[in-house]
Amino acid sequence: MGKSAPPITIEPMRLRDLPDILRIEKASFTTPWSENAFLSELLENDYAFYLVARVGEQAVGYVGVWLIAGEGHITNIAVHPDYRRQGLGRRLMMAIEQLCRERRISRMTLEVRRSNAIAQSLYRQLGYVGAGYRRGYYRDNNEDALIMWKDLRQQALTSSSEESP
Repeated sequence: MGKSAPPITIEPMRLRDLPDILRIEKASFTTPWSENAFLSELLENDYAFYLVARVGEQAVGYVGVWLIAGEGHITNIAVHPDYRRQGLGRRLMMAIEQLCRERRISRMTLEVRRSNAIAQSLYRQLGYVGAGYRRGYYRDNNEDALIMWKDLRQQALTSSSEESP
């Protein structure tokens, strides 16, 4: 079958990751974050923490969180199209949850497009529960966002069959 792929590591995001991160953003979102937005997050926002999934020195995915008032708010998560469907999104989410636990964060939240069934399924598998909608949240097409929450104090993952609002 040939040589095996290099291992994927998850580490804190560095400034030198930004060219890779911006490529992932452009490939993943209709309104990608700018370089300045990431620079602000990394250099000026004391509440922000970002992790990257790497293959060698190349960033192939990332996740960000703001830690405020005992809660972790996922700001964004994306995996390069060439590395999707390999469990990287799950690994990144689990790594950021571990970072939150280490910092005594008790709950996490995120918004996800109402139409993004794949991401919603992953989040439910990880124990996130739908809690309502933000109407017109996404500016590119005025799509609603499903708000999801997870209690990190719970040890067992919530069933993926739970209903969303």
